[in-house]
Amino acid sequence: MEKTAQTAAELLVDCLIEQGTDRIFTVPGESFLAVLDALHASESVDVVTCRQEGGAAFMACADGAMTGRPGIGFVTRGPGATNASIGVHVAHQDSQPMILFVGDVARGMKDREGFQEVDFAAFFGPICKWAARIDDAARIPEYIARAYSVAISGRPGPVVLALPEDMLCDLMGENAPQPRPEVTRPAQAVCPDAMQAMLAMVGDAASPVAIIGGAGWNTKAREHFQQFAESIGLPVATAFRRQDAISPNSPVYAGNLGYGPNPKLVERVKAADLVLAVGARLGEATTDGYAFPTLEHPDQTLIHVHPDPEELGRVYRVDLALCCAVDEFAEAAALWEDHSVIPFDAGAQANAEWREWSSYDSAEPSSHALDMAACVAFMREAYPADTIVTNGAGNFAGWWHRYWRYDGYPTQLAPTAGAMGYGVPAGIAAALRHPNRQVVTVAGDGDFLMNGQELATAAQHGANLTVLVIDNSAYGTIRMHQEREYPGRVSATKLANPDFAAFGAAFGAWSAHASTTEEFQSALTEASGMTGLRLIHMSIDIEQLAASGASISGLRAKAAASS
Repeated sequence: MEKTAQTAAELLVDCLIEQGTDRIFTVPGESFLAVLDALHASESVDVVTCRQEGGAAFMACADGAMTGRPGIGFVTRGPGATNASIGVHVAHQDSQPMILFVGDVARGMKDREGFQEVDFAAFFGPICKWAARIDDAARIPEYIARAYSVAISGRPGPVVLALPEDMLCDLMGENAPQPRPEVTRPAQAVCPDAMQAMLAMVGDAASPVAIIGGAGWNTKAREHFQQFAESIGLPVATAFRRQDAISPNSPVYAGNLGYGPNPKLVERVKAADLVLAVGARLGEATTDGYAFPTLEHPDQTLIHVHPDPEELGRVYRVDLALCCAVDEFAEAAALWEDHSVIPFDAGAQANAEWREWSSYDSAEPSSHALDMAACVAFMREAYPADTIVTNGAGNFAGWWHRYWRYDGYPTQLAPTAGAMGYGVPAGIAAALRHPNRQVVTVAGDGDFLMNGQELATAAQHGANLTVLVIDNSAYGTIRMHQEREYPGRVSATKLANPDFAAFGAAFGAWSAHASTTEEFQSALTEASGMTGLRLIHMSIDIEQLAASGASISGLRAKAAASS
C-alpha cells in the first residue's frame, strides 16, 4: 500500500537529521516500529543495534561526550526504559548531552497502567534536564529542537522524550510542519569585569591551584586554558576522570583528583589559598567527600567558572562566580593582555610531583606475577598516545588513572557517576566514532559481565576494539571497603568467573590469556598489530587490590594493629 502522506515518525527522523544526527543506538521495540521503518528509508543515519538497553544508553552517552552533540538512543517502554535509565543517570552526573527516545503506550491507553506503562516524566524527571511526552505530531519539530537546545545548553545533560505508539503513525497533512534548523549552543561570553577581577585575585594569591574539566569542556577549552596556565605557572589538576582536559605533556599538569590521587596533590589543594575551578562541579569524588576544598573553605578563595547559573553557589560558597562557556573563558584568559600576574613556580613543582607519582620504576621488584603497573607502562609503549581508553567502575581503573597518559582529546571515556558496565559500550561508541584510532576498553571481571554481551554489537558493526578484562574473581572495590570495615569477614564479594578469552572468541574476537606480566606484554604486542575485536583475559591475585598499593594483608594488618 502506497503512503499518501508523511508519517509523524518520518517527520521525527527528518528532524533528527536536520539536527545533525548521524548515528543512533537502539534495542528495537514494537512501541516505535514506525520510527524503525522511517530509519529503514534513511541513508544518512547509522542504526547501531544493541543487546541491552543499558548498553545502548551508555553508547549514546559516550557518543555525546565525544561529539558535544546529543548522543541518541531509542528504547521501548517499561523494561526497556528502566534498563536505559542507568545511561541517563550517568549522562546527568557526567554533564554529557544525550537524548533518549522511549516508545510509549498509545494515547488512548494512557493512565490505565497498560502493558509496560510508566509515567516517564515522573520516572526520569529527577535524573535528567527535561522529560516530556509528544502527544501532538504537529509539535514534533518544536520538541526535537527544544530537546537539542536543552541537552547542549548550560550544563549539558540528558533529555527523555516519550513517543506514543499511535502518534508515530499519524499522517501529516499538506500543511505539515517542517524540521527546525540545527540548534547550536548559545554564546556565553565571559564578563570583562569578572575576568579582570579573577585575574587580580589570582595575581594576589601565593599558592593557587586550578581544578578543570567538566561541563562543556572541549578541544578549544583544553588548548586555551593550557596556554593560560602555562603562561603564569598555575598548577592544574583535573577533576575525577577528566584527565584529558589538559595535555599530560604540559609543564604545569599536576595530576588527577578523585579516588586514589597523589597524596602530594591532595596536600597541595588543601594548602592552596586560591582554587580556580573551571567546568568542574566539584562533586563528591573530585573533592573526596567535600573535604578539599571544604564547603565553606574559610582559608581559601574559590573562583568557580561554570556555564550553568544553577550550579554556581548551589553546593559551595563562592567568592567569585563566572557564568560563561568554559571554552570562551579559557580563550579570554589566554588572550587577555591587561594582566600583570607574576608567574608562579608552583606549576613546575606540582608537575614534578605528578611525574614522580605516575612513573613506573621497572627496577623495583614486584611480588605479583602479573604486575598491573608494569602492564600499563608497557601499554604506553605499545599503543599510540591518542589511544582512547574507556572503563567502567572499579579499582582496576586506578592503574590507568595513575600510569596512563591521556593525550589528545577525547581520550578518556569513564563515568564520573561510578557506573559499572560502562566501559564496553563506551568503547564500541568510540570505535565507531573514531574508526582510525586505537580504542582500549579496560574492565574488571564484575564490571565486564554487566555489559559484556555488547561484544556482539561490536562484532556486528565491525568495531576496532581491544578489551582488557582484569580478573581477580571478586568485586574488588567492595572487597577493599569490606576489609577496611570488617576485616576477614568476606561476604558476597567472591565471584566465580567464566573463561573470558573463550567468551570473547565466541563473538569472533582474537583472544588470549595472561597470568604474568610477560604473557600480557606478548599478548598486547600481538593485539596491537591487529584490527577488529580483540580480548585479553588478565588473571591477577586479589591481593593486588589497588594502584595505591592497598592489599588485603595490609588492610588486615592495619586493622589488627588498631584493635
